[in-house]
Amino acid sequence: MAENLLTDKAFRNLKPTDKEQLIKDGGGLFVRIRPITDGGAVSFRLAYRIGGKLRWATLTATTLSGARKEREIFKAQVKRGIDPSTEKRLEKERQRQKQLDEQAELARQQALITVRDLFERWAATDLQNRKDGGKEIRRMFEKDVLPFIGQLAVADVKKGHITEITDALLLRGVNRMAKLILSLVRQMFRFAVDRDLIEFDPTASIRKSKIGGKSVERDRVLTDDEIRALFRQLPDAHLIPSTECAIWIMLSTCCRVGELSKARWEHVDFNAKTWTIPDEHSKNGKPHTIYLSDFALEQFNRLAAFRESDIWLFMDRTKTTHVCDKSISKQINDRQTDRNLSNRSAHKDALRLSGGKWTPHDLRRTGATIMGNLGILPDVIEKCLNHTEQNKMKRVYQRQELKAEQADAWRKLGGRLELLTRGDARNVIVLKRASPK
Repeated sequence: MAENLLTDKAFRNLKPTDKEQLIKDGGGLFVRIRPITDGGAVSFRLAYRIGGKLRWATLTATTLSGARKEREIFKAQVKRGIDPSTEKRLEKERQRQKQLDEQAELARQQALITVRDLFERWAATDLQNRKDGGKEIRRMFEKDVLPFIGQLAVADVKKGHITEITDALLLRGVNRMAKLILSLVRQMFRFAVDRDLIEFDPTASIRKSKIGGKSVERDRVLTDDEIRALFRQLPDAHLIPSTECAIWIMLSTCCRVGELSKARWEHVDFNAKTWTIPDEHSKNGKPHTIYLSDFALEQFNRLAAFRESDIWLFMDRTKTTHVCDKSISKQINDRQTDRNLSNRSAHKDALRLSGGKWTPHDLRRTGATIMGNLGILPDVIEKCLNHTEQNKMKRVYQRQELKAEQADAWRKLGGRLELLTRGDARNVIVLKRASPK
């Protein structure tokens, strides 16, 4: 520790003169007092030797005690062979570089695209080409994806972020939805890879089969006894009347629930007994005309008796458009659940059938199965279902529409449902058509 020559009182009594003053304090520390003509400012300088040469450094301290502390730091550096003046310049450069690095990192972060930004770009580029313009996928992402990772930079998304999303869905018991969400998220990140927004797809190492177990092809078909039970149970299920009609229409026409939810009155011809599904509403993008049996026509007449719109068969709550694709399915599902629903708990098992839970798509499969049991040829059933022919040669060269055969198939299906719901079909024997020789 250097011996201090100045007392606090002596330091306070220092006054500027006409000349610059260097007043020694000890240990190489000097008080520098500028002349009166230069303002008489007080500062501190330190004289030290390194490498046998005398060096001077101007200290940053503004008080005598602070200058003495800084002197000791400098002396310690000199003792280690470090030139304080050089170190001071280097530290200044380090601080400057640190500031530049921080600014560069900030600029990089600002330039990074977020997952929400990526979704919007993907939606504008790919999803808008879907029939609904990507509305359903947007709904799913807004509910189950973007709240988790929407604000993350795309480059920062890891495998764990994706499994957090799917795990939340699995906890809700919607395993199929978890697989679907994973598939859609993977499509979005592959879109990003293709455009060099990221180098690697964070979903690449996630096996779909590990999310919610192995997918099982659904084969649920309602039996004759279940159709009878459904007819008995429906009135006590407290469904919206239009949903009751929807159930029987789906079963008797083999249509998809999404096609039915968007149905317009302009496409129903009561005189010709037809309902046409336009290409923009059908799954394969081709228009499809359904010939209505008396059973099916009765349900359309029921709808017409209390219709609320001149446009849509099924109105949403706002009375401005058709119901959501999920609305009919949700009403049916809510009446086959073990959960207590606040306003429907009394009817939570009203539509439960002996064969287990059923969905609107199971009605479509059931109708097709009944047609097959009635001896309808498979090619005709496929036409009734508006399936795209999988065999390319047949698809290209066999263009017959089989309209009369389809009409007969729907008529027979309607007759069978009439017997099951209002007659006694237990004593009716179904005769299958003989195979052509």
